[in-house]
Amino acid sequence: MIYFDNSATTKPYKEVLDSFIKVSSDYYGNPSSLHGLGGQAERLLMQAREQLAQLMNVKHSEIYFTSGGTESNNLAIKGTAIMHRNRGRHIITTRIEHASVRETMEQLQELGFSITMIPPDSRGIISARDIEKAITPETILVSVMHVNNEIGSIQPIKEIGDMLKNHSKILFHVDNVQGIGKVPLDLHDAHVDMCTISAHKFHGLKGNGALFIRDGVRLSPLFSGGNQEWRQRSGTENVAGIVAMAKALRLTMIQKEKYLKRLFAIKKYLMEELGKLEDIIVHTPEKHSAPHILNFSIKGFKAEVFVHALEEKDIYVSTTSACSSKKAAASSTLIAMGIPEKEAKSAIRVSLTYENTLEEAAAFMTAVNGTVKQLREVMK
Repeated sequence: MIYFDNSATTKPYKEVLDSFIKVSSDYYGNPSSLHGLGGQAERLLMQAREQLAQLMNVKHSEIYFTSGGTESNNLAIKGTAIMHRNRGRHIITTRIEHASVRETMEQLQELGFSITMIPPDSRGIISARDIEKAITPETILVSVMHVNNEIGSIQPIKEIGDMLKNHSKILFHVDNVQGIGKVPLDLHDAHVDMCTISAHKFHGLKGNGALFIRDGVRLSPLFSGGNQEWRQRSGTENVAGIVAMAKALRLTMIQKEKYLKRLFAIKKYLMEELGKLEDIIVHTPEKHSAPHILNFSIKGFKAEVFVHALEEKDIYVSTTSACSSKKAAASSTLIAMGIPEKEAKSAIRVSLTYENTLEEAAAFMTAVNGTVKQLREVMK
């Protein structure tokens, strides 16, 4: 099997599964309980928080555990909107955001907020200058993803953050679900106020994530009840999943040190080989793109037909974002880049991880060539 759908989800490390089972079996107390079992769970929770903070180069008091990327994005955006609605009701985001950001913005729009969506250039990259032009006295939040989940374009987060230093009343949220463990981002240096991560994108378990909230930033909670996570996110913490998430990120950072160059080499090889094929258009930019995501279209084929044809060869890729892949609509990112709808509907996403190899990439290219010929014969 060749698994090239790692931006949808990654396979958990064995050590991560072992950690989850160990904590679930031996340290199952509620971390809010007063007794010894609860105290053990609370200590594990704090250790995981400190480890995650160290890996992200932030304070442990700035890490808030959630159920994943979608919740973290909702908490950052809705929490800001509700808390600061008396200061202003204008939010700036982009046309290439994940659905959990895009649809949150649409919901806020229905509640009376004004949303400005900045378009990307033809490479799928947002301009900090365009964001600055959109700022009004009513602006309370700017939300921009770090790495686009469909084409892998890297956004100028540091440049945007530097610009927003001159607008002290505007908070800056970054969805870093696809970037963490692959593309460096110094949150404090980039003046980021909130940052979203999700465990299952770096070989952790589904249902776990975190939101970095810079000390001093105030948000309105989405969940009320138990006052966990410093009253920011009520609900009993998934201690086993959180411990597993911290271990997953630590192991991913070790993998990054060992195999980042190989990841870039695999991506370069695939871009060069795909570029040689007739009727294939590569959408991922050569520069300013992450090492693990590659997006291309094959003229004349619907994406889902090609995905299923590769699956028959035990090769797994995807169309758009996993959260949108079962919908018939074309990729909103590609449409925003100016890609024709028919071409956008034939787009395939290959997403890698540090465990993938050049041998797998070569086998993938052989399968692509064979599948294109096979489907062309059927269409005659």
